[in-house]
Amino acid sequence: MTDARPEPPADVVTVLPPGRTVFGMQLPVQSQSTIYVQPWEPAAGPDELARVARACEDAGFFYVGVCDHTAIPERLAGAMSTTWYDTVATLGWLAGVTSTVRLLSHIYVVALRHPLRAAKEFATLDALSGGRVVCGVGAGHVTEEFDLMGPPFDERGAATDEALCGLALGLSEEFPELPGPRWPASGLGLRPRPVQAPRPPIWTGGSSPAALRRTARYADGWLPQTLGPNVELLARLRELRAELRDGAPLDIGGISNSLYVGTPPAGLALPPGTVAGAPEAVAAYLQPFAAAGVGQVQVRFPARSATELCDQIAAFGAEVAPLVGP
Repeated sequence: MTDARPEPPADVVTVLPPGRTVFGMQLPVQSQSTIYVQPWEPAAGPDELARVARACEDAGFFYVGVCDHTAIPERLAGAMSTTWYDTVATLGWLAGVTSTVRLLSHIYVVALRHPLRAAKEFATLDALSGGRVVCGVGAGHVTEEFDLMGPPFDERGAATDEALCGLALGLSEEFPELPGPRWPASGLGLRPRPVQAPRPPIWTGGSSPAALRRTARYADGWLPQTLGPNVELLARLRELRAELRDGAPLDIGGISNSLYVGTPPAGLALPPGTVAGAPEAVAAYLQPFAAAGVGQVQVRFPARSATELCDQIAAFGAEVAPLVGP
């Protein structure tokens, strides 16, 4: 298939507060990859998920995030598990048990859905949540999901660009005109409309050259896959943004190592690279993110229970976040 490069969204929608760094967290329980799952999570469920989301809201976190996979093939089940709550359904439920924290799909494999289907889901979620949606999208990596739902895996990059632009149109216009080539559409109306105007923001995930270029050309924000404020990647992203979007504003994200506020208890397994200690020490680790211009940092806390995790979230919000500048 020959692809014409789609036009980027007409508007850039930035939502991070200017001049300071805020924090978010991918929630536990709803996805249980062996890379990060904690021993208490397989036995947990909605109660624990709600407690953690509300703890993030009470601690002043900017967002809570929910991952996306539809079906995990047996060849990957040992590493990824098969526990992946549906992204939009889970965010919709979280909208009902929270009131202010933003709701991020991190990330939604946008090329596996028709853009108008995705726009309907996120517009409804934005309407129901009072305008709290952030659409985090990416290209995906599981071949079998593309075999199941299309497009072909080796066309996912171009398909992601088209789907992202179609999603933006569906969120911006009641009767969007989608030019195709995969998902042409015309004369079809979408309601409810989102609360956020002109539309909810779209952040793209990934740190590959293709992902950086996609972010620079089409996105409102960036969700990297690499740890730390990678200054080389940030410099390249800003160069591409200047080239492809005339230097338009871009909400920049970062991912921290695992954190523990205070002295980790005996028996708690700490992931490699965990930063633990007094609030001042944890804040000192995070301050380079702010210095590099990272507007939001995704954090993670090892814990032996939902209660311990909520305690860590509260300690971080009260004792660490205020020390990270600007």
